[in-house]
Amino acid sequence: MEARKDARPGGVMILLYKKSDEWHFPLIQRPDYDGVHAKQMSFPGGKEDETDADLTTTAIRETAEEIGLTVKTKDVVGHLSDHYIVASNFLVKPTIALYHGLPQFVADEHEVDEVIEVRLNDLMDDDLVKEKPIRISYGITIQAPYFHLNDKVVWGATAMILAELKFILQPFFSGK
Repeated sequence: MEARKDARPGGVMILLYKKSDEWHFPLIQRPDYDGVHAKQMSFPGGKEDETDADLTTTAIRETAEEIGLTVKTKDVVGHLSDHYIVASNFLVKPTIALYHGLPQFVADEHEVDEVIEVRLNDLMDDDLVKEKPIRISYGITIQAPYFHLNDKVVWGATAMILAELKFILQPFFSGK
């Protein structure tokens, strides 16, 4: 689906780091609030501020605000395709960066209920891609694909971004 002309720009961070000799990335669970993304799993990220130079800067700033990690521009290794999120009218650019060392997450209590560390091995496991009925806006239920990661249902735009990441990594991934 093509983004509306008035879509709000946003940036999210796929932050890869090594822990116990395995690659991981953090996802966050949004708190329960009056909004379309309440209680959903997502990447750290959010809307572009007028002070952000670009959407990479947005993703870096939001990562610091939401999970307390400082990411340096020099550690950005690329981007995935922009994703339009119909429910909130956001056009999101996923940024991929490497984090050196073990992250010490400090979750923002207003924006994050929980930080979940996901093993890249789990993302690559086809058995963790499933489908189920999910209730979306306006009381509509759809049969939606999702990733079952750390006993969490990761669906919607986050799942689409993860599917693209998985597709790109598939030919090179050794599972180690």
